[in-house]
Amino acid sequence: MILVASQGSSLLILCIFICSVSVIRSDFFNHACGRDNNVNYTSNSLYKANLDTAQSTLISAANTNNSGFYTASVGEGPDQVNALVYCRDDVQPDICRSCVKDSINRLRESCNSTKEADIWYDECVLRYSNGSIFNNVETWPLVYLRNPSNASDMDQFNKELGDLLYKLKGQATQEKFASGETRYIFTNIYGLMKCSPDLSSTQCNNCLDGLMASIQSCCSGKIGGRIINPSCQLRFEIYNFYNETIAAAPPPQVPPPPSVPPVTGKDDNNTPTVIIIVLVIVGIFVMLVVLVCIFKRKRKQRTTTGRFPNDNEEDVSSSESLQYDFGTIEVATNYFSDSNKLGQGGFGAVYKGTLQNGQEIAVKRLSRGSSQGQQEFINEVILVAKLQHRNLVRLLGFCFEGTEKLLIYEFVQNASLDHFIFDSVKRSYLDWEKRYKIIGGVARGILYLHEDSRLRIIHRDLKASNVLLDTEMNPKIADFGMARLFNLDETQGITNRIVGTYGYMAPEYAMYGQFSVKSDVFSFGVLVLEILSGQKNHSFRNGEYEEDLASFAWKNWREGTPSNAIDQIVRNSGSIHEMIRCIHIALLCVQENVADRPTMASVVLMLSSFSHTLAVPSEPAFFVQSIIGQEVSFSTDNTNSRVSNRSGNSKENSVKYSINEASFTDPYPR
Repeated sequence: MILVASQGSSLLILCIFICSVSVIRSDFFNHACGRDNNVNYTSNSLYKANLDTAQSTLISAANTNNSGFYTASVGEGPDQVNALVYCRDDVQPDICRSCVKDSINRLRESCNSTKEADIWYDECVLRYSNGSIFNNVETWPLVYLRNPSNASDMDQFNKELGDLLYKLKGQATQEKFASGETRYIFTNIYGLMKCSPDLSSTQCNNCLDGLMASIQSCCSGKIGGRIINPSCQLRFEIYNFYNETIAAAPPPQVPPPPSVPPVTGKDDNNTPTVIIIVLVIVGIFVMLVVLVCIFKRKRKQRTTTGRFPNDNEEDVSSSESLQYDFGTIEVATNYFSDSNKLGQGGFGAVYKGTLQNGQEIAVKRLSRGSSQGQQEFINEVILVAKLQHRNLVRLLGFCFEGTEKLLIYEFVQNASLDHFIFDSVKRSYLDWEKRYKIIGGVARGILYLHEDSRLRIIHRDLKASNVLLDTEMNPKIADFGMARLFNLDETQGITNRIVGTYGYMAPEYAMYGQFSVKSDVFSFGVLVLEILSGQKNHSFRNGEYEEDLASFAWKNWREGTPSNAIDQIVRNSGSIHEMIRCIHIALLCVQENVADRPTMASVVLMLSSFSHTLAVPSEPAFFVQSIIGQEVSFSTDNTNSRVSNRSGNSKENSVKYSINEASFTDPYPR
């Protein structure tokens, strides 16, 4: 204690390091590869695949419920894998989950070919075999560890220990777990017993009897020891090693058994001194643990404050429920195999996967070059996951493990809108009724982001490839990696890091970095013209001339021939009046003056109510001719790029082009 006080913070950090190393070393206890036989498997065998699935199932189960006991059975015949893992009842759920993952990872390295294996940690026991392990008692291998120090009065110690263990066994037989203490001279004796939860009371009793019988040859008269087999465990110490808060139920009163037979030997006259030293060390350790916990809590409060307003404790629990284990996703995607790959985008590859429960998912494996931090990434995922609307793709969760960042989405069967409207064959599947439904659905989805979600969200990259279609051709907006978030009373912002796709960008955003809800309105207008015409905005061809779609629609609108901008495939499949009205709405959305553009609330009203009078549109905004259609990010520099408006005049705009570095993008192929 004097040494700690005199050395100050440097020694405190050293003590914390030494104690933490000790804790890490004590977590793992032992492992055994193979039992009755040494039947092996190969890395490309069916047994290996079944084993991976079983282990992933255990991890997934531990992540979704806090029972502390998880089982899995995969395959059949000689390739069947039976696996189970159980945690001590006094262990916190997060520590249990960590122990399950650590034990699986360690067995993958240590027992990478045997069809049977057991591993013991302080907090959990993991077993797997190609034989039956459920509801069976396995007493081999028997593993033990004892404290080398003898009790000062070994006869009395053995008697008190025997009484304690017998009482604990009565409780453990019924509840599969028991812990407690008894008085011994200057200190207490603490004991713990645990059985695998799948055992019956009789099986648990027999298993613990075998461990108690082993005390004579293992640990009699010692001040600490533990004896473990695959099905049960026993431990005693002269210090408290279990969580009293969780394991607080008192054991039932039962008649005491005969005491543990004494072992003759000399008393250790130095034992009281050793006990005092041990108690002092334990006291220092507890104090350091408390200090570390306080430090971590304050640090966590600092790091979790402030990317998004209104963060609260709900977000902490949300991050746990949304987080997937990396091993689970590996198995679901067949280890990210090429056969499961849906596409490759600028921010990473997308894979189709199937979870253990049969649910289909789309997994975005983000590029490892992303500079986004873990807490920022998790905060963004939590917020997007809370967006619930029929016209938004649902984010199911995420995985952040090492350098891996994964986003898990619902799987939408019909890919993206651009696969249909820009395909000469597939666009015939979209008659006017379907196209009108898609336009209305996208409008309602954007309205939800702007006005009805928890925060005001500006998408900033609305385009045909970011609108996915389900089996009934209902639209779902995807890709919130470029979205910007605001409080509900905020409407606009400025950025020097412009992301998105030219041709869909509002001019004030593309040129000056100014964005608002009207930026999304502009993109929506371009998208509507594409849906109506079946042509891409940046590659629209009018006879021998190539021009942008908005210019063509505006010119025909002024000349009284707006139907020229309508796809011939749909002209006779619905109301031409509805189609022309949609062109009118689109031209209102792409006006150059931000104030003249309608809000999405007004757009939804225009689409749903034909009695609503539409304003007269003005000339569309100018566009960037040379790089339309490219997805870029740029910041102000001295490199000149020519920008032209509708009247043919030109302006010089200083831009520097670079690869987009947004955190994540849509989960489906372009």
